[in-house]
Amino acid sequence: MRSMIRLALIALSVLVLPVTAFADAGFERWIAAQWPAAQAMGISRATFERETAGLEPDYGLPDLALPGKPKAPDRQAEFVQTPAAYVSDKAIGTYAARGRKLAAQYRAELAALERQFGVPGPVLLAIWARETSYGGAKLTHDALRVLATQAYVGRRKDEFRAEFLAALKILDEGHVSRAGMKSSWAGAMGLTQFLPTGYLAYGVDLDGDGTANIWTNVPEALAATASLLKEKGWQSGKSWAYEITVPAGFDCTLAEPETTLSIGEWLKRGVKIAGGRRVPASALRDEASIIMPAGPYGPAFLTPANYFVLKSYNFADLYVLYVGHLADRIEDDRPFAHDWESIALVKTRDLEFMQKVLASKGFYTDKIDGKAGMKTRAALGAYQKANGLPLDCWPDAAVLAHMKKGG
Repeated sequence: MRSMIRLALIALSVLVLPVTAFADAGFERWIAAQWPAAQAMGISRATFERETAGLEPDYGLPDLALPGKPKAPDRQAEFVQTPAAYVSDKAIGTYAARGRKLAAQYRAELAALERQFGVPGPVLLAIWARETSYGGAKLTHDALRVLATQAYVGRRKDEFRAEFLAALKILDEGHVSRAGMKSSWAGAMGLTQFLPTGYLAYGVDLDGDGTANIWTNVPEALAATASLLKEKGWQSGKSWAYEITVPAGFDCTLAEPETTLSIGEWLKRGVKIAGGRRVPASALRDEASIIMPAGPYGPAFLTPANYFVLKSYNFADLYVLYVGHLADRIEDDRPFAHDWESIALVKTRDLEFMQKVLASKGFYTDKIDGKAGMKTRAALGAYQKANGLPLDCWPDAAVLAHMKKGG
């Protein structure tokens, strides 16, 4: 009987082990192949072997390109929520109240950062709030494992290979321990969420201890964020945006980044600054575009250069809207002058269909991604005008139905 059991176990191992061994062997070969690049970056062999020993891919991560597995739906809230849901007045109000307390607590440090980088403290606090809930969000993933997995079987392998190597560089230089290098599921680290290449490029050592501690040192985490924004072109003393009221009959296809005029010229054309705020005379010559995140069904904004600098932190317009508005509320606790109306988003696959139709008819030249960004909405408006439909530049069921009929 023992002999039969032993033979059965051997047979079972023959059936099971090759699959596991094959998967592990492929990953191990990929890891080994990274050594020349790591060596070229000055990473020691001891660090490379120590940190990659026993490293295994995490196939449970989102956004992987696994054979036979369909692409998962987008998990980023910026792309799957309505503006009203994402820029929740209740959440903004709560974060603004906490932000004012933190602004008082770190008054001296924030003032020093603004002198050094030109970025106001409320903007830095708002990014901290949005990224990790002022440090309250717990990052539980092993950053090196996440980055290695994404570099091995992710959808942006080359990008994450660079991040994996940069993470090894951070560990080799002793900026953080492996246990302390926790990240989101996408590999972003620290209080204000930096990928490793961003950390190496923008980290700031304020206290002279030889490292930029974005993980537990609030001023240094905020300094890294300020450093990035300055490098991307932040204009000191300028606003990120102005809420506006557009004139009656405004052509919503003009609400896209490539259509720019000076703020003064927009005002001459009937645009009005909302909520009793004023544009400084020094800003009237600044170039700006208009965005209407919910079409005519919510607030609209004049967006000068700093708006697009914030997009370098996160490309989603709703992210920028959230951070900018929260920064305003930390400084002056006033809600938007205009309310968000109740609207619905069409499904991602339907938006992809709409983008393909728009592209086929020459209205749209950007990527097909199922996201209703400014360029998609402007293209929808052009389609509506060409087909005699009501003009609102919004991807609703009526436009979708018209397209499906071959319009």
